[in-house]
Amino acid sequence: MSTDAFAAAVGKGAALQRPQLKEALRTGLIFGVIEATTPVIGWGFGQVAASYVEAWDHWIAFGLLVILGLHMIVKSFSSDAEEEQKPNSHTFWGLAITGFATSIDAMAVGASLALIGADILTTAAAIGFSTFVMVTIGVMVGRGLGAIAGKRAELIGGLVLIAIGGLILYEHIGKAT
Repeated sequence: MSTDAFAAAVGKGAALQRPQLKEALRTGLIFGVIEATTPVIGWGFGQVAASYVEAWDHWIAFGLLVILGLHMIVKSFSSDAEEEQKPNSHTFWGLAITGFATSIDAMAVGASLALIGADILTTAAAIGFSTFVMVTIGVMVGRGLGAIAGKRAELIGGLVLIAIGGLILYEHIGKAT
């Protein structure tokens, strides 16, 4: 469940000016808490209406990731003076939106868990912890990618987010057929 978040974290790390471990841990914590919360929300929805969660989750995730990806791509073509001014950290809301976009599918998982009567709190804690670890590692991997890719790291990060959105749609369409 945390592979989408890992890929997004690599892009986020690449877009920063040599992110430190503190920033990677912060990003991991934000993503981990969101990834742990969304199955619980989905579980609650699953108690009421699981089919509604599954019917729209992929479209919401796709839309958010494309918007965020396009924003990063547009920023990657800014002037050279602006590109040298990579931020040291991302805003809380920027990370939260990305974390939410990569974890919407966890709502459908939560809804499914409600239908089979699984222990949602233990499952959500495991999902959140694994996402925390994967995202923290992803930001640090992105740090290396950013150094290699230079000023086009944000372009690569944007393309990665759009690809994740496309993969979410592809996986859903594959299940529907």
